[in-house]
Amino acid sequence: MAWDLSSDRPIFIQIIERIQMDIVSGKYNAGEKLPSVRELAAEAAVNPNTMQKALSELERTGLVYTQRTSGRYITEDEAMIAGLREKLAREKVTEFLESMKRLNYQPDEIVPMITEREETQ
Repeated sequence: MAWDLSSDRPIFIQIIERIQMDIVSGKYNAGEKLPSVRELAAEAAVNPNTMQKALSELERTGLVYTQRTSGRYITEDEAMIAGLREKLAREKVTEFLESMKRLNYQPDEIVPMITEREETQ
């Protein structure tokens, strides 16, 4: 199944974000081997060059590394993964709060809505 990529932002950025999310959510674990560029490109329904560009950027940040003859792996630095998870969570919270402010909600109105929603799930 193709990934849900939109045309409003660069595809390779969306791929980076998707792989980061897969790592912090536990789909890929620290030290785990990633599928090949071609496998990931086929799964995402993108050109292998685009996938290569995204993976190269993830390597540059240290989240992914290459072992010369055996492929790409997720970093074993669990503190780096935890830090990325925290950063992504804070970004999502900021986006949510900004959206709620645009809807004219105050912080004291937001928390009860979240609590109520969690209790009904």
